[in-house]
Amino acid sequence: MGGDLQAARHSASHVMAQAIKRLYPDSKLAIGPAIADGFYYDIDSDITFGEEQLEAIYAEMKKIIKENLKIERFELSRKDALALMKDEPYKLELINDLPEDEVISFYKQGEFTDLCAGPHVSHTGRLKANAIQLRSVTGAYWRGDSNRKMLQRIYGFAFANKEELDAHLNFLEEAKKRDHRKLGRELGLFALMEEGPGFPFFFPKGMTLKNELLKLWRELHQKAGYMEISTPIILSRSLWERSGHWDNYREHMYTTVIDEQDFVVKPMNCPGGILYYDSEPHSYRELPLRVAELGIVHRHELSGVLHGLMRVREFTQDDAHIFMTHEQIPDEIKGVISLIDEFYGKFGFKYHIELSTMPEKHIGDVELWDEATATLQTALNDSGKDYVINEGDGAFYGPKIDFHLEDCLGRTWQCGTIQLDFNLPNRFDLGYVSADGEKRRPVMIHRVVIGSVERFIGILIEHYAGAFPLWLAPLQVAVLPITDRANDYAAKISAQLEAAGLRAETDVRNEKIGFKIRAAQLQKIPYMLVVGDKEAEAGTVSVRTRSGGDLGVSAFDEVLAKLKEESESRA
Repeated sequence: MGGDLQAARHSASHVMAQAIKRLYPDSKLAIGPAIADGFYYDIDSDITFGEEQLEAIYAEMKKIIKENLKIERFELSRKDALALMKDEPYKLELINDLPEDEVISFYKQGEFTDLCAGPHVSHTGRLKANAIQLRSVTGAYWRGDSNRKMLQRIYGFAFANKEELDAHLNFLEEAKKRDHRKLGRELGLFALMEEGPGFPFFFPKGMTLKNELLKLWRELHQKAGYMEISTPIILSRSLWERSGHWDNYREHMYTTVIDEQDFVVKPMNCPGGILYYDSEPHSYRELPLRVAELGIVHRHELSGVLHGLMRVREFTQDDAHIFMTHEQIPDEIKGVISLIDEFYGKFGFKYHIELSTMPEKHIGDVELWDEATATLQTALNDSGKDYVINEGDGAFYGPKIDFHLEDCLGRTWQCGTIQLDFNLPNRFDLGYVSADGEKRRPVMIHRVVIGSVERFIGILIEHYAGAFPLWLAPLQVAVLPITDRANDYAAKISAQLEAAGLRAETDVRNEKIGFKIRAAQLQKIPYMLVVGDKEAEAGTVSVRTRSGGDLGVSAFDEVLAKLKEESESRA
């Protein structure tokens, strides 16, 4: 597919629209842009597009590509543009919404003409039919407005060649196998129910996974000098007005009324952390003060954007707020980066960094923002980390450093963040007594390592495809007796495993050993210890792994020591 890939994808959307107009001429066209892996077009039609229609459309697209039609750009006045598009109501609306001085451009290929800013390839023959595949049909409100008409959105893939298309389809198939919603059900980790849309239920195995993750989090934070607090889930509206959240984050907040006063179900933990700091006077000798909280927060999300654990309405945020002097900022930022390095390293995650600057909607003076941004930039430069600038994407109270980790499929997820805040300490009149006895204003860092704990668990499920490393696996060892005669020995070694801190379970069902092994593999249990009469007599176990590997027969004491070492090392 020669030329620029985005232009080719845009041209593919026009070829699809042309095919639709040939086959279903009464259909009305809305918009058809290029997107990350292909294109789509929104269609208003009495025809319900299904698999049969997509096959017909694709066949017609191949004909149009073979015709090698020249794609030509031309411009019209507003009057002539409206006349040309008189039978296309959605195009008429788009034209009328254009600024008076904007050029109105069209692209023509054969008998088909479309309102479009471009760019496109020169001829339809520049596209490769075998690198295009029509993907799916979904509903989409016109211009994203739920009060407007629901259109049919037809998606397609488009790549430079068939090999790239096949590689992408294979990637999607692998991602489908790893879907955390599917694996969450199969492995008994969590569920999302109609009674609580966007509010996850964690089951016993899921809680084990979550608790092991947070155990590591607490160990690393304790080592790094953090103290842990817990603040209320519901706090007064006046607090959120003072913090600026009420004016800048209101649409994401749940509210309630208690004793005829307005309260907010917290969407974030920072005002509670500030109240903790302000609960007593502080000296410069106490700073930096590193205050961590695994706080449950609630955010109002539209139902259409909810997605498993990746986008929810209730989640645990691993917040920490560091209160410090100006001089301590660089070292504290470096300390957070080091902590993130160590935590992500436990999972083998690589990451890249973005420095996000002042957004249009913000609080505080531009001078403070400039100082905060320069300070973050200096700390990043001093740390030797590569980063890119993400203009205008900071928090409303300060610039931030975002950490985008990469999973085993090459997908990136924004998790960790460091936000430097000069504004909230001013709003809350925070202070500390300096060495000269004067009251000074502390600087505040908001930071997370995990971000949303629930979302991070979703990422881990997909990263490992549910086959967690031993230390993180909800069930680490399955003890599988071959016959009932080995049940007592199985129970004995299972008890020893649990006494050593390992999570073990004995399968005493009256089933063949092959069935038990297969069941343990489906549950992705890291190790299986198969025992029969010989093993019971000799004090040994036959060791198998979930991938089907047979590690042979070993003395149980040796196996116990190795499993304990592997689990404790968090390898």
